[in-house]
This record gives sequence, structure tokens and C-alpha cells, in this order.
Amino acid sequence: MASNVSELTTYKAYLGGKWEESSSGQTIAIKSPYLRETIGFVQAVTQEEVDAAIRAAHQAQKKWAALSLNERGAVLDRWADELIKNEKEIAGTVMHEVGKGDRDSRKEVVRTADLIRYTVQEALHMHGESLRGDGFPGGSQKKLGIVEREPLGVVLAISPFNYPVNLAASKIAPALMAGNGVIFKPATQGSISGIKMIEALDKAGLPKGVLSLTTGRGSVIGDYLVEHKGINMISFTGGTNTGRRLSKQSTMIPLVLELGGKDPALVCEDADLDVTVKSIINGAFSYSGQRCTAIKRVIVNEKIADRLVARLKNEVENLSVGSPEEDSTIVPLIDDPSADFVQRLIDDALARNATLIAGNRRRDNLIYPTLLDNVTKDMDVAWIEPFGPVLPVIRVKSDREAVEIANQSEFGLQASIFTQDIDRALAVARQVEAGTVQINGRTERGPDHFPFLGVKASGMGVQGIHNSLLSMSRQKVTVLNLK
Repeated sequence: MASNVSELTTYKAYLGGKWEESSSGQTIAIKSPYLRETIGFVQAVTQEEVDAAIRAAHQAQKKWAALSLNERGAVLDRWADELIKNEKEIAGTVMHEVGKGDRDSRKEVVRTADLIRYTVQEALHMHGESLRGDGFPGGSQKKLGIVEREPLGVVLAISPFNYPVNLAASKIAPALMAGNGVIFKPATQGSISGIKMIEALDKAGLPKGVLSLTTGRGSVIGDYLVEHKGINMISFTGGTNTGRRLSKQSTMIPLVLELGGKDPALVCEDADLDVTVKSIINGAFSYSGQRCTAIKRVIVNEKIADRLVARLKNEVENLSVGSPEEDSTIVPLIDDPSADFVQRLIDDALARNATLIAGNRRRDNLIYPTLLDNVTKDMDVAWIEPFGPVLPVIRVKSDREAVEIANQSEFGLQASIFTQDIDRALAVARQVEAGTVQINGRTERGPDHFPFLGVKASGMGVQGIHNSLLSMSRQKVTVLNLK
């Protein structure tokens, strides 16, 4: 990567179907988390340009919605083809911009193409229904209800940095297949990856104006987009604090929120330790724990705790640490403030007498994988989402105590249960307050057609391809009054 700023690319915004520089004359520098240098610039879009993009989306959406599902699907299938054709370039951008390993970046691009193609097929197979009036007591044979789905209008898709291609497409693809226009606001750190993805969609022949990509300062266009009268639905993935603010700002429009988590791994004394250790290590430390669904605490029965901690220690100490170009598991966090935040959680736990088993080393924004034992409920790391490579171990005496601690969290995204007793697993799963419970496996999103949701402070609404298509459309009933 060139370090000469004059040689770096200044990327244009995609406004109304055209690649344009912002009239603001301002750009935002994008800094690589592991190269620790600027790798490019994106446009700082103005509120006036947001207005124009939303107007263009409403105008283009009507013609887009009038196309058949097959016609819309053909555009999206070409989009998937373009992503695969440019897999290496897009994956390289993801790696440089957000510090994800090359192998995982490539997987993200391929997974995204698969998601888009499946979205097309799912939409093609979502048929309407008819209802007979006399199917209800006292109903009339002379009434026949035809139930169809219609687009909402213009969807605002706000994506996070950690999966800048996949989690953007998981919003954009169902929105487009449902017949909507889209305003896409990528996370600032992730904007270049988003631009590369939309370049592929533009090449695929998306009609001009249907989608706009707005990069810019949150202080200028963030709240403005959310509160804009021209937005008919918001799909957001990001932090819980931002999600809470969005829920207050957006009024009378559908809202789907995918927020934070503090996903627990509940380990019973009869757990298969081979399965448990592998799942916890992968779940907690892949991409340095920068995943909403990362395992963020282990709640283990004290009868097996010593054995589990000893095995986790060995695995943690053998995790690869370094550059994403070498496909290291532990890579620098997205920025220095994020590393500072994780370090404060570690320091607080150690000050309150947690036992340091491994880690607690730091180099700039690279936090070495850290394992803490004997974590208690008075420590911040027991409750706060770190979004980094620190794993607290909490010891309990029973399943009941494990469930109680799991449910005391404000979050409820996912949870894992490790036991060889299926009846026990199902009994515990029923008690855990989470959108998804994994039995003998790590917490993770997907497969992408599974329902994906969080409860409590972890989200609102349901995602997954089928449910996203539902949330981005509405039912319309036409009643035939027969003679």
C-alpha cells in the first residue's frame, strides 16, 4: 500500500446512479487498522445531496417495482456474478480497510454472492394467498380476499465495519428484490469496501437512481438520514447505544435493529471438552472477537472449570497473532479507542482480583488474546461487550445459577450450551433469554436463511433472508365482492 497521500485514491459517492464528488469539497481519510496509515479517501456528502438521492430513489423505485420478480432477480444474479469475478480485489479491500484476514475476507465475498442468489430464489417462491370469506364464522361466500406483498418505498440500509460486504448485502438484496429503492450508508470504516460492492451492482445494470451510496460524517448526515421524511424503513446493524437512539428518532416507520451482544457459553460438567474448547476458541477469538455473535463470556460448572481453563489456556497461547495478510486469528482492532476500551475492561477485572491466565499484552491497537478466570459479577468485563479478544470465565455451581447469570445481562443475541445430555440442553435452552441458542457449537450468524434476531438490548425485528423480505415489504389485501 502506498503511503504517499498524493497517490491515494479518492473514491466518489454513488448518488442517483452516478459516481460523483461531493459539492462539499471535503473528504474523509480511511486509515487501515493494521497498516496504521491512510489508504484512501471517501466523500463527505452533504444534506442537500442526501435530499437529491432520496428523491431519485423514490422516482426510480416505481419503475423498479413495476418490473417482474424475474427481471429484478436477473440484475441481482449478475451482481453476484460480478462479486465473484472481482473476489480478489474486493477481499483485498476488506482486508486493508478493516483488518480481516485474507482467507476470511474471500469467504465473505463468496458468502455474499451466495446470499444474493438465495435471496432471488426465495423471493421468486414467496407466493401470495387467497382467503375465502366463508372460512370465518358468519363470513360470506361472496367475498374473496387476495393477499399480496408490496414494497415499502425507500429503505435506509446502515451497515457495520466488521462485515462491510456481507451485512450490507443482507439488507440491500432483500430490499431490492422486494421492489424498494435503497439509500446505503456504510460505516465510515468499511466505506471503501461498500463502494467496491456497489461498483459491482452498478456494472450488473441496476437502473439509475434505485440505489445511492452516501458516505459522510455522522454528525452531518447520520441523524439527517434517520429522521428524513423520505425514508420508509430502516435496517441497521451496529452498537446498542446507536440503536436506542435510532428507535427514538424513527417514528411510524418499520425498523429492524441488529445490535450488540454478550453471548455466553454455558458449559455443563458433562460437556465434551474437545468440542467445547474448539467451539469457544473459534467463537471468542476469530477476527479478534470483533463479531456481534462472538462468545464473550464462559459460564462453567465449577466441577469441570479447572480442566476447561487449562485447555483454553493452551489454545489461547497458541493462537496466531499479527497481520491479516498472514491470516492471523488475532489482528489489530479497528482503531486505537477500541483497543483502549478493551484494555480498560481487562485492567478493571485484574484490579478486582480476576486471575490472569493468558494475555494482557498490547502493541498499539493489537491486543493479545486474553483469558481471565474467577471473574465475578462486580467486574465490568462480566457484563460489557468488549468487541475484542478478551474472554472472562465465570464459575457456577449449577445450571440454574448459570442461566441466572446469563439472563442478568441486558443483551440477548445468542448463547451456546455444552452438554452431552440432549434433554438437559433443551431444558437449559428454553430458559436462556436469547434470539438463538446453539447446542454444542459456537455462537454465529447463519446459515443466512435461518431467522436471526436478538432480544432485549440486542435488537428488534427478525433478519435472515426470508424474514428480511417480509420486513421490507407489506401485505396488501384486495377483496373481490362476487355476485
